Amino acid sequence: MLTAALAFAGVALIINVTPGLDTLLVLRTSIVQGRGGGFVAALGVLTGCGVWALAAAVGLTALLTASHLAYDTVRICGAVYLAWMGASILWHARRREPEGDSGDASAAEWPGGSTPRGWFAAFRAGMGTNLLNPKAGVFYMSLVPQFMPRYAPVFGTTMLFSAIDVAELAIWYWVVSGAAAALGERIRRPSFRRRMEQVSGIAFLGFAVDLLAEDR
Repeated sequence: MLTAALAFAGVALIINVTPGLDTLLVLRTSIVQGRGGGFVAALGVLTGCGVWALAAAVGLTALLTASHLAYDTVRICGAVYLAWMGASILWHARRREPEGDSGDASAAEWPGGSTPRGWFAAFRAGMGTNLLNPKAGVFYMSLVPQFMPRYAPVFGTTMLFSAIDVAELAIWYWVVSGAAAALGERIRRPSFRRRMEQVSGIAFLGFAVDLLAEDR
Protein backbone atom coordinates (compact mmCIF):
# COMPACT_ATOMS: atom_id res chain seq x y z
CA MET A 1 0.00 0.00 0.00
CA LEU A 2 2.85 2.40 0.83
CA THR A 3 4.47 1.83 -2.56
CA ALA A 4 1.17 2.34 -4.35
CA ALA A 5 0.43 5.50 -2.38
CA LEU A 6 3.85 6.98 -3.17
CA ALA A 7 3.48 6.14 -6.86
CA PHE A 8 0.04 7.75 -6.95
CA ALA A 9 1.35 10.82 -5.12
CA GLY A 10 4.07 11.30 -7.73
CA VAL A 11 1.71 11.09 -10.70
CA ALA A 12 -0.94 13.22 -9.01
CA LEU A 13 1.65 15.88 -8.20
CA ILE A 14 2.59 16.23 -11.86
CA ILE A 15 -1.06 16.59 -12.81
CA ASN A 16 -1.83 19.02 -9.98
CA VAL A 17 0.94 21.50 -10.80
CA THR A 18 0.07 21.52 -14.49
CA PRO A 19 -1.63 24.88 -15.20
CA GLY A 20 -5.38 24.49 -15.49
CA LEU A 21 -8.72 26.07 -14.74
CA ASP A 22 -8.63 25.66 -10.95
CA THR A 23 -5.11 27.05 -10.68
CA LEU A 24 -6.08 30.02 -12.86
CA LEU A 25 -9.04 30.74 -10.59
CA VAL A 26 -6.89 30.67 -7.44
CA LEU A 27 -4.23 32.80 -9.13
CA ARG A 28 -6.70 35.42 -10.32
CA THR A 29 -8.60 35.58 -7.03
CA SER A 30 -5.39 35.93 -5.01
CA ILE A 31 -4.22 38.90 -7.10
CA VAL A 32 -7.58 40.67 -6.91
CA GLN A 33 -8.74 39.76 -3.38
CA GLY A 34 -5.46 39.02 -1.65
CA ARG A 35 -4.22 35.81 -0.11
CA GLY A 36 -7.35 35.37 1.99
CA GLY A 37 -9.54 35.41 -1.10
CA GLY A 38 -7.22 32.97 -2.82
CA PHE A 39 -7.43 30.61 0.16
CA VAL A 40 -11.22 30.76 0.06
CA ALA A 41 -11.30 30.04 -3.68
CA ALA A 42 -8.88 27.15 -3.13
CA LEU A 43 -11.09 25.83 -0.32
CA GLY A 44 -13.99 25.81 -2.77
CA VAL A 45 -11.92 23.82 -5.27
CA LEU A 46 -10.82 21.36 -2.58
CA THR A 47 -14.42 20.95 -1.43
CA GLY A 48 -15.36 20.04 -4.99
CA CYS A 49 -12.50 17.54 -5.10
CA GLY A 50 -13.77 16.00 -1.88
CA VAL A 51 -17.24 15.57 -3.35
CA TRP A 52 -15.83 13.97 -6.49
CA ALA A 53 -13.64 11.68 -4.37
CA LEU A 54 -16.60 10.50 -2.31
CA ALA A 55 -18.63 9.96 -5.48
CA ALA A 56 -15.79 7.90 -6.93
CA ALA A 57 -15.48 5.85 -3.74
CA VAL A 58 -19.15 4.83 -3.86
CA GLY A 59 -19.12 4.31 -7.62
CA LEU A 60 -21.23 7.29 -8.68
CA THR A 61 -18.61 8.74 -11.03
CA ALA A 62 -18.94 5.56 -13.11
CA LEU A 63 -22.09 7.19 -14.46
CA LEU A 64 -19.94 9.83 -16.17
CA THR A 65 -18.10 7.22 -18.21
CA ALA A 66 -21.07 4.92 -18.73
CA SER A 67 -23.71 7.51 -19.60
CA HIS A 68 -23.25 10.04 -22.38
CA LEU A 69 -26.28 11.92 -21.08
CA ALA A 70 -24.85 12.31 -17.56
CA TYR A 71 -21.44 13.37 -18.85
CA ASP A 72 -22.86 15.82 -21.39
CA THR A 73 -25.23 17.32 -18.83
CA VAL A 74 -22.37 18.13 -16.45
CA ARG A 75 -20.18 19.25 -19.35
CA ILE A 76 -22.74 21.67 -20.79
CA CYS A 77 -23.63 23.07 -17.37
CA GLY A 78 -19.94 23.58 -16.68
CA ALA A 79 -19.40 25.34 -20.00
CA VAL A 80 -22.32 27.69 -19.36
CA TYR A 81 -21.03 28.45 -15.85
CA LEU A 82 -17.52 29.19 -17.09
CA ALA A 83 -18.89 31.40 -19.87
CA TRP A 84 -20.91 33.34 -17.29
CA MET A 85 -17.82 33.76 -15.10
CA GLY A 86 -15.69 34.92 -18.02
CA ALA A 87 -18.33 37.37 -19.22
CA SER A 88 -18.80 38.73 -15.68
CA ILE A 89 -15.07 39.30 -15.24
CA LEU A 90 -14.81 41.06 -18.60
CA TRP A 91 -17.83 43.22 -17.79
CA HIS A 92 -16.34 44.44 -14.52
CA ALA A 93 -12.95 44.93 -16.20
CA ARG A 94 -14.56 47.65 -18.34
CA ARG A 95 -14.70 49.99 -15.34
CA ARG A 96 -11.76 52.36 -15.45
CA GLU A 97 -10.11 53.87 -12.38
CA PRO A 98 -7.61 56.71 -12.22
CA GLU A 99 -4.00 55.51 -12.41
CA GLY A 100 -3.17 57.49 -9.30
CA ASP A 101 -5.88 55.87 -7.24
CA SER A 102 -4.28 53.90 -4.43
CA GLY A 103 -7.55 52.40 -3.32
CA ASP A 104 -8.19 48.69 -3.34
CA ALA A 105 -9.18 47.73 -6.87
CA SER A 106 -10.50 44.45 -5.54
CA ALA A 107 -13.72 45.96 -4.28
CA ALA A 108 -15.68 44.90 -7.36
CA GLU A 109 -18.91 43.06 -6.77
CA TRP A 110 -17.96 39.92 -8.67
CA PRO A 111 -15.79 38.16 -8.00
CA GLY A 112 -13.61 40.61 -6.03
CA GLY A 113 -13.89 42.21 -2.66
CA SER A 114 -12.44 41.15 0.66
CA THR A 115 -15.90 41.23 2.27
CA PRO A 116 -17.81 38.11 3.38
CA ARG A 117 -19.91 38.47 0.25
CA GLY A 118 -16.79 38.56 -1.92
CA TRP A 119 -15.30 35.56 -0.15
CA PHE A 120 -18.53 33.61 -0.52
CA ALA A 121 -18.43 34.38 -4.25
CA ALA A 122 -14.82 33.14 -4.37
CA PHE A 123 -15.73 29.91 -2.58
CA ARG A 124 -18.74 29.39 -4.83
CA ALA A 125 -16.60 29.98 -7.92
CA GLY A 126 -13.99 27.47 -6.77
CA MET A 127 -16.48 24.76 -5.93
CA GLY A 128 -18.59 25.44 -9.00
CA THR A 129 -15.75 25.29 -11.50
CA ASN A 130 -14.60 21.99 -10.00
CA LEU A 131 -17.96 20.27 -9.57
CA LEU A 132 -19.19 21.31 -13.01
CA ASN A 133 -16.08 19.94 -14.70
CA PRO A 134 -16.71 16.27 -15.55
CA LYS A 135 -12.98 15.79 -16.16
CA ALA A 136 -12.44 16.16 -12.40
CA GLY A 137 -14.74 13.22 -11.76
CA VAL A 138 -13.16 11.15 -14.50
CA PHE A 139 -9.75 11.87 -12.93
CA TYR A 140 -10.66 10.03 -9.74
CA MET A 141 -12.55 7.35 -11.64
CA SER A 142 -9.72 6.55 -14.04
CA LEU A 143 -6.49 7.29 -12.17
CA VAL A 144 -7.09 5.89 -8.69
CA PRO A 145 -7.88 2.29 -9.77
CA GLN A 146 -4.57 2.09 -11.67
CA PHE A 147 -2.63 2.34 -8.39
CA MET A 148 -4.97 0.37 -6.16
CA PRO A 149 -3.28 -2.75 -4.73
CA ARG A 150 -4.96 -6.08 -5.34
CA TYR A 151 -7.54 -7.00 -2.71
CA ALA A 152 -7.37 -3.51 -1.17
CA PRO A 153 -10.74 -2.13 0.02
CA VAL A 154 -12.07 0.08 -2.76
CA PHE A 155 -13.75 2.71 -0.60
CA GLY A 156 -10.93 3.12 1.90
CA THR A 157 -8.18 3.12 -0.72
CA THR A 158 -10.02 5.59 -2.92
CA MET A 159 -10.50 7.97 -0.01
CA LEU A 160 -6.85 7.58 1.03
CA PHE A 161 -5.53 8.38 -2.43
CA SER A 162 -8.01 11.23 -2.75
CA ALA A 163 -6.80 12.66 0.56
CA ILE A 164 -3.24 12.56 -0.80
CA ASP A 165 -4.38 14.41 -3.91
CA VAL A 166 -6.28 17.05 -1.92
CA ALA A 167 -3.29 17.58 0.40
CA GLU A 168 -1.00 18.13 -2.58
CA LEU A 169 -3.47 20.56 -4.09
CA ALA A 170 -3.76 22.46 -0.80
CA ILE A 171 0.02 22.92 -0.65
CA TRP A 172 0.18 23.92 -4.33
CA TYR A 173 -2.61 26.49 -3.96
CA TRP A 174 -0.93 27.86 -0.83
CA VAL A 175 2.20 28.52 -2.89
CA VAL A 176 0.23 29.95 -5.84
CA SER A 177 -1.96 32.21 -3.70
CA GLY A 178 1.01 33.53 -1.74
CA ALA A 179 2.99 34.40 -4.86
CA ALA A 180 -0.04 35.91 -6.61
CA ALA A 181 -1.06 37.98 -3.57
CA ALA A 182 2.48 39.31 -3.25
CA LEU A 183 2.40 40.31 -6.90
CA GLY A 184 -0.94 42.03 -6.43
CA GLU A 185 0.43 43.98 -3.46
CA ARG A 186 3.47 45.15 -5.40
CA ILE A 187 1.58 46.14 -8.53
CA ARG A 188 -1.41 48.22 -7.46
CA ARG A 189 -1.91 50.06 -10.73
CA PRO A 190 -5.56 49.80 -11.82
CA SER A 191 -4.38 49.37 -15.42
CA PHE A 192 -2.45 46.21 -14.46
CA ARG A 193 -5.40 44.72 -12.61
CA ARG A 194 -7.75 45.62 -15.42
CA ARG A 195 -5.48 43.94 -17.95
CA MET A 196 -5.16 40.89 -15.73
CA GLU A 197 -8.95 40.73 -15.44
CA GLN A 198 -9.31 40.89 -19.20
CA VAL A 199 -6.84 38.05 -19.66
CA SER A 200 -8.60 35.99 -16.98
CA GLY A 201 -12.03 36.60 -18.49
CA ILE A 202 -10.85 35.55 -21.95
CA ALA A 203 -9.19 32.46 -20.45
CA PHE A 204 -12.41 31.41 -18.71
CA LEU A 205 -14.31 31.84 -21.97
CA GLY A 206 -11.66 29.71 -23.66
CA PHE A 207 -12.12 26.95 -21.08
CA ALA A 208 -15.87 27.16 -21.65
CA VAL A 209 -15.49 26.76 -25.41
CA ASP A 210 -13.04 23.88 -24.95
CA LEU A 211 -15.42 22.09 -22.58
CA LEU A 212 -18.40 22.70 -24.83
CA ALA A 213 -16.58 21.53 -27.97
CA GLU A 214 -15.18 18.39 -26.33
CA ASP A 215 -15.95 15.34 -28.41
CA ARG A 216 -16.29 12.39 -26.08
